[in-house]
Amino acid sequence: MARTGRTVEEIYAELRERILDGVYAPGVRLSQQTLADELSVSRTPLREALHRLEADGLVVSEANRGMTVSPAHHAQVEQSYAVRLLVEPPLVAALVDQVGEKDVQEMAEALEEMERTSSRTKDFQEAHLRFHTLLLHRYPPLLADMTTEQHSRILRHQRLHMTRPTVPDDFTRVDRQFLEAVRDGDGERARQLLELHLIDAALGMALDIDPDYHFDSLLIAARGLGLRLEHAADGSVTRPVRLTWQRPGAVPMPHTVTANLEHHPAT
Repeated sequence: MARTGRTVEEIYAELRERILDGVYAPGVRLSQQTLADELSVSRTPLREALHRLEADGLVVSEANRGMTVSPAHHAQVEQSYAVRLLVEPPLVAALVDQVGEKDVQEMAEALEEMERTSSRTKDFQEAHLRFHTLLLHRYPPLLADMTTEQHSRILRHQRLHMTRPTVPDDFTRVDRQFLEAVRDGDGERARQLLELHLIDAALGMALDIDPDYHFDSLLIAARGLGLRLEHAADGSVTRPVRLTWQRPGAVPMPHTVTANLEHHPAT
């Protein structure tokens, strides 16, 4: 019997967590009747929750199969990072003068939570996601929705990636510099630090799963933004990958090394 009082938001949140945790693996068919029985809910709110998950890119609708959990291909995650690289850093640079003290304080609290939970993967990841979504309300609505969708696509892969010991330290160190740039209203520096962070995360996630991975969309996006990532002709890379900013107007950045990349100031 369906349990009364469960909202679409509650059903959506529970299903989303199960997908992110791998309870429902990529390619698994999600029978509405089975889910309704498991969750003790009626079909109408369940259907709405599934449509929200589809908008997030976590499930797909297939002819004659209904809803299935989306595949988790490396190339799709690389493309999600490429989209974020093209969209988010320029937006942050343009909007940094609109960021208020409340935004900065909430980001600082999320960063402190990241530092406290660095040894607890899931808690760290949730704090890290919160840190990077606190400025979404400043984005134009369509771009905010697009960014949220890419975050959701990446999230399943991050839970595996963030088990590496160096990830929390690298992420927190760069995010702390990013927050300082936002607090100072330094749009170009904030943009470059976010670019560095997104490239670092994309490289680490792909290479931790497949050390021989060949990049494509990330390299194209970086090149279009005036960034140079050292790579072979076939898109393969060797860590740490050398990163330089070559576009006009880029501000000098200090020598930075993570497990995945090394930034050298342009000469």
